[in-house]
Amino acid sequence: MYSFKNDYSEGAHPRLLKALSETNFEQAEGYGEDLYTQKAIELIKRKIGNDNVDIHLLSGGTQTNLTAISAFLRPHEAIISASTGHILVHETGAIEATGHKIISVEVKDGKLDTLHIKTVLDSHTDEHMVKPKLVYISNPTEIGSTYTKEELKQINKCCQEHNLLLYMDGARLGSALCSSENDLTLSDLATLVDAFYIGGTKNGALMGEALVICRDSLKEDFRFHMKQKGAMLAKGKILGIQFFELFKDDLYFEMARHANGMADLLRDELTKAGFKFLVHSPSNQIFPILPDQIISDLLKKYAFYEWTKVDANHSAVRLVTSWATKEDEVLAFIEDLKCLL
Repeated sequence: MYSFKNDYSEGAHPRLLKALSETNFEQAEGYGEDLYTQKAIELIKRKIGNDNVDIHLLSGGTQTNLTAISAFLRPHEAIISASTGHILVHETGAIEATGHKIISVEVKDGKLDTLHIKTVLDSHTDEHMVKPKLVYISNPTEIGSTYTKEELKQINKCCQEHNLLLYMDGARLGSALCSSENDLTLSDLATLVDAFYIGGTKNGALMGEALVICRDSLKEDFRFHMKQKGAMLAKGKILGIQFFELFKDDLYFEMARHANGMADLLRDELTKAGFKFLVHSPSNQIFPILPDQIISDLLKKYAFYEWTKVDANHSAVRLVTSWATKEDEVLAFIEDLKCLL
C-alpha cells in the first residue's frame, strides 16, 4: 500500500543521513551551541538576507508553536486563528495548555484577512474579555491554500495599526515558497511578519523547525522559554547538521519543488478526468472530490485521508505528496482511478 497521507512518512533525504552518520563520533557542544548549528543559522540568515533576526532550532511544529506563542504573549492575551488553523484543530490544546485562548474565525479558504481580524477586535472591547494580541496564520494553510505578498502586506498593515503580533506557521513553508503561484521570498517574510518558522520535518529532514524571530522585542530570553518548554535538545547538533545540509545549497527548495511537482501531476490528471476540488490549493496538498465508492476501492491499495463529506455520494479526500514521492506511484494511482471510472 502506497501512502499519500502526509509528507513525513519517509525518513530523511539521504544527504542528511550521510552527514549525520559522518559526524556521529564528533564531539560537540550541547543545546544548540555546536558549530553546525551556528553555521546553519548563519546560512539561513544569508538566505533571508537579514542578519538582524534571531534563529532557533526546535524539534517539531507543535513544540515550536507553543513555545513561541506562549513566550510572545502576556497571560491575558489571546490568538486569532482561522477555524482550520493547526493550533486550533490538530495540536491537542497545546496553546490553551499554556494559558492562552485561541479565538476561532470561520473562513472559506483557510486564510485570514483584515476583515476577519477587525471583526474579532470589534467584539473584544474591554478587560472582561481576553485581549486579542497575536494573529496566527500558516503558509500554506491546513487546506493547501497560500498567501500572496499583497495579502500578507494587508494583514501586516492591519496588525501594525492595531498593535498586534503576526506569526506564521511554516511547517510546509517550502511548498508555499515553491508554488507556481507564489510571489513571496524568505526576505519578504522577515519584513512582513514578527516571527515565522521554516519547517524541516515535512520537507526532507528527520525532524526540525527553524524559528525566525524578526521583531526585536520578542527576542529577549527566548532560550529560557525553550528550556522551560523542553524544546532545547542536549544533542542539538542533530538539528544543526540537518539544517546546514538543507541550506548550504538549494536542497531545501529542490525537495519542495519535487513535492509540488508530484501534486501538480495528480491535480492535472484529476482535472482532466473531470473531478472538482474542495479548495484551490497550489501546494503539495490537494483535495479532490470523488465518489464514495471510488474512494472505498482506492483505499484498498492507497492510504489517504477522507477529509469531509460533500453530499450523499461524494467526499473530498486529502492527497499529500512529499520530497520522496515517486512519479511511478502517482501515475499508478491515476491509472487505478481511471480503471475505476
